[in-house]
Amino acid sequence: MFKKSLTLSILLISTLFVFISCDKIEQRLKSKNLKIGDKVDSLNGVYVYYNANVGNVKGRNTTADGYNIGLKYQCVEFVKRYYYEHLNHKMPDSYGHAKDFYEKGLGDGKRSKRRNLIQYSNPSNSKPKVDDLLVFDGTTTNKYGHVAIISKVTDSKIEIIQQNPGRYGPSRENFKLKQSNGKWKIGNTKILGWLRKE
Repeated sequence: MFKKSLTLSILLISTLFVFISCDKIEQRLKSKNLKIGDKVDSLNGVYVYYNANVGNVKGRNTTADGYNIGLKYQCVEFVKRYYYEHLNHKMPDSYGHAKDFYEKGLGDGKRSKRRNLIQYSNPSNSKPKVDDLLVFDGTTTNKYGHVAIISKVTDSKIEIIQQNPGRYGPSRENFKLKQSNGKWKIGNTKILGWLRKE
């Protein structure tokens, strides 16, 4: 009986904490009066734009020579724009959903011909680096997956910068990083791996 009461109390407190946190984030965003397309963050001069709801699309972003950057202001559009503007990189295959950036079956440390980047699995023999493109698998609420850029790395955590994490999602998030048996693993079961320009 005590165990059930304790479990119920923890569940109620956790739910209350989530509601309070979401309310604080909502109040902060409302106080900023953010509109779709407003700049909310940047890395190396490449901006992250606010998109409100995950499904919003404001047309397609292409370069002057016709290279497809992606749908505004989806997560894919940010990472491809970052690679194009900061790393001067065009992907041979410039289309696909976020989770499609990771080629299942391609070995750790092998080149992805579709993206012309080296692909690393999670876990990997290679430690993640700043500027790596991080790929998340799809979920029941988002079957297309998610992509972000690694903005900081230590021996115990990584920081990512992301576009379109949802109406109240932050542009920066941290995940634990652990080395075990010679492999580096980022502590999130949805992370498939990362891609890197040589």
